[in-house]
Amino acid sequence: MSLEKAKQSKRKKKRNRLIFRSAILAVLIGATIFAIVSNSKADNSIYREGDLAPDFQLQQVNHNNELETIRLSDLEGKGVMLNFWGTWCKPCEAEMPYMQSLYPEYSEKDVEIVAVSLDNTELVISRFIDKYDLTFPIPHDKTGEIRDLYKVGPIPSTFFINPEGEITEVVNGALTLERLEESLQKIMPE
Repeated sequence: MSLEKAKQSKRKKKRNRLIFRSAILAVLIGATIFAIVSNSKADNSIYREGDLAPDFQLQQVNHNNELETIRLSDLEGKGVMLNFWGTWCKPCEAEMPYMQSLYPEYSEKDVEIVAVSLDNTELVISRFIDKYDLTFPIPHDKTGEIRDLYKVGPIPSTFFINPEGEITEVVNGALTLERLEESLQKIMPE
């Protein structure tokens, strides 16, 4: 009789293990399906020429510019050069003097240069601004949210946006003075 109870107990344990393992497997399959469906619905839009530029708002950190915040929609009617950069990026550093040299002239022609910094701290941005005496708006993308919104890969990356808010050109990599001026002329309001 004791042997019979042991066999019965063993069968019961096997059945419980099978139920437990099946439940875990069902949960894992459900989680996998959920992850696949969620990721397939994620915004995977890559903004290209001809697309409307997505709106954003960021705190401006350049004390040489009077604006406190930058909201892209507030610049509607102006041409906008939207540049993503970092102080650690040598090609970014090389193009900043070009941007600064053209800013006074083109800001009078209703073209705004907005250089979104992807740095971790405002201190390094402020030092960089002082080093080059930059006067155009420099918002700080602390969380990387705007970088993700625009699907920015390599930096510097620049989006040229016409007065209607449409992206007219995307440049991945540093700009020469000539190329920068040519692109700014294309986005000037008529």
